[in-house]
Amino acid sequence: MFHKGSKLETKNRSYRLRAVALPNEHGAWGFLLEPLAASLLIAPSFAAVFIVLLICGLFLTRQPLKVLLTDLAAGRWLAQSRAALLFVLGFSAIAVAGLAGVVYLAGTTPLIPLVLLLPFGAIQVYADVKKQARNLLPELTGVIAISASSAAVLLAGGTGWKPALALWGLLAARFVPSIVYVRNRLRLEKGKEYSFEAPVILSTAGLLFGGWIYWMGLTGYLPILVLTILLFRAALGLSKYRKPVKAMKIGIAEVVYGAIMVVALAVG
Repeated sequence: MFHKGSKLETKNRSYRLRAVALPNEHGAWGFLLEPLAASLLIAPSFAAVFIVLLICGLFLTRQPLKVLLTDLAAGRWLAQSRAALLFVLGFSAIAVAGLAGVVYLAGTTPLIPLVLLLPFGAIQVYADVKKQARNLLPELTGVIAISASSAAVLLAGGTGWKPALALWGLLAARFVPSIVYVRNRLRLEKGKEYSFEAPVILSTAGLLFGGWIYWMGLTGYLPILVLTILLFRAALGLSKYRKPVKAMKIGIAEVVYGAIMVVALAVG
């Protein structure tokens, strides 16, 4: 399969295949798992298992699809292009199996949040091909789209639209400010120009939105407490009183905050 002189050398096959098959943004895994974990803890159902298959299949398809479309756009067909095509077909099959299971067990209603976000997915694919995936807009649209999986799981579990939209909104209120905070925190640690106001304002807006959901009786106080902590995290982390840290520790902290949010949502 791998020929001498190709871009995908046999001796580097394992590393190269991993790069073709799996996303290299570590934070993307957190954005995938948080909505699924929180929603499964809140409203477990057999149909939700197939939603997990659908979402994971779509999530995994993105990286090989990006490689494939990038190669095609450049007018080349390499060993990695063939590998990417195989991964796209395999991961797509997982997504199709999940889709069939969801429709069979729960109908089409749980798919509505995902269908509404197809334009966001299109933005993500376009950014991938143009090598702009790390720009702010694709990152924001990406997390808003993937957090829709939480609403789909709740709808499959029969909770109704209000709790489903409330959970989706709470996750977006956590994800969007966090992305903007991390981007600016990394710039600050590198000595580059950054914004203190944007993450703090977005975190405040997320807290106010969460407070409204609490006032509507659709969540407990624990998620609001986490959003409050995240607001103070943003203000302190971008202030002169912060403790300088490396990028890895910033990422680990976000994973911890994500786990806390999942528990808060499940209990709340």
